Amino acid sequence: MEKSKKLYLNNQGIRYKLKISFYLMSVLPWLVCLYLVSNYIFPRAGFKFEIIIFVIISFIIALIGLFVVKEVFDRFLAVHNGVKQLASGDINHVLDISRQDEVGELGQALNQFTQRIRSNMDELKNYSQKTTEINLEINKRIFILSNLLQISSLVSKGGSLDEILKLAIGKSRLLANSQVAYLFVKDEERDFYYLKTADGLDLESLTQLTMDAHDRIFNQVLKENKPLMIDKENELPQDLKAVFYEKFRLNYTLAVPVNLRAKLIGILGIGSFDVVKYTQDDIELLGLFAKQLAIALENDLLAQRLQRLEVKDELTGLFNEAYIHNRLDEEIRRAIAYQRPCAFILLNIDNFEDFAKNFGLADAENSLKKIASLIKTSTSEVDRVARTGHHEFAIVLPERNKRQAQTVAESIRKKIENNFSKEEDPGHRLTVSGSVSENPIDGVKASELIIKAKELLKYGQSENSNQITIGLKRK
Repeated sequence: MEKSKKLYLNNQGIRYKLKISFYLMSVLPWLVCLYLVSNYIFPRAGFKFEIIIFVIISFIIALIGLFVVKEVFDRFLAVHNGVKQLASGDINHVLDISRQDEVGELGQALNQFTQRIRSNMDELKNYSQKTTEINLEINKRIFILSNLLQISSLVSKGGSLDEILKLAIGKSRLLANSQVAYLFVKDEERDFYYLKTADGLDLESLTQLTMDAHDRIFNQVLKENKPLMIDKENELPQDLKAVFYEKFRLNYTLAVPVNLRAKLIGILGIGSFDVVKYTQDDIELLGLFAKQLAIALENDLLAQRLQRLEVKDELTGLFNEAYIHNRLDEEIRRAIAYQRPCAFILLNIDNFEDFAKNFGLADAENSLKKIASLIKTSTSEVDRVARTGHHEFAIVLPERNKRQAQTVAESIRKKIENNFSKEEDPGHRLTVSGSVSENPIDGVKASELIIKAKELLKYGQSENSNQITIGLKRK
């Protein structure tokens, strides 16, 4: 069976067929020689020159045919070997095309085919790289989301503020391969920001660090309420760069505002010693952490307010309107029982709406705090001072009549006027107007004394600002 297959020419390779062709072509000259010998040489017993020439020409023709066939088959074999290399995975192999014939066209077609394969392989490689990057980004976002959910879960479970801040700062430090994460929180009484918590390397330089509302480095966050980005493409001026490094011991940082009801209460940031380029994704993700921190800080603030039973004004630290109303009622009842006087003072900052509009919220709040402090230091321990409106203050004075209360109110007015008269900008020179009411002359209930004081205050400010009014002028 094996022998029959070898004898069957169609089942053999090109080399085997080439051998058969060679053998067949070699028979031709021998047949010619045999014919000549049998017809011319043996009958006459002699050689002729023409016969020799004829034999030589026959051999030459046979050899030329052999070389032509061999050259063709060699080229086919070269194409065959090239295809075998391509099939084995060597797509960089290029066939040598020396002649423009059918074999050359076949080789050229194979080269074009392999070129397309190489191009497709390059595209697949690029797609693979992009897919890998997308997968990494998806995994990163899933990781960040899980961290945010972990923080949110801790907040909803009522975890302590320190525990929530520690977790949030630790997780935010993982953004952009940062070495440090920090949170600055605004002081409730003074106009500066102090370090609430931090996480990472070399934190000793941060522990005692504070910044005021006019900090030049963080001006973008403090004044414009926008993220601050300091990286290899967004560098600080040389003088500020030195100041920043001296304070933070960092070369680069990304900081975002922490807002509570559109009010800046803190700054959340990440930092790095190494060269870094922050992206919009980093800003957005850090912003999500800032929102979680704002919720945690608000919850803590609400808890503190609940503990104080909501009797204090958030900005000035004075009593609020509800408390002062109840306290005035109590003092009036006591005054009636013991037949003693009780006075009530109402103070209002002159033209404060224009001041806030011209100089902004920060200056307005600072001025309110300053005036509140001046009023508080001008009253006795038994008096009660409250902030009853945006720029309105009230004082309950037990055991004082209207004349005595007028003296106190006039002293406060002058103190405020003198204190603000030192301002260089005339627009910052604030004054107050006030009014005084007394039990039982102007009423026997807190609401009656308050209404009377408001009436007198409105009348006095319509006549002239920066004065204390105790009664209406009769026409």
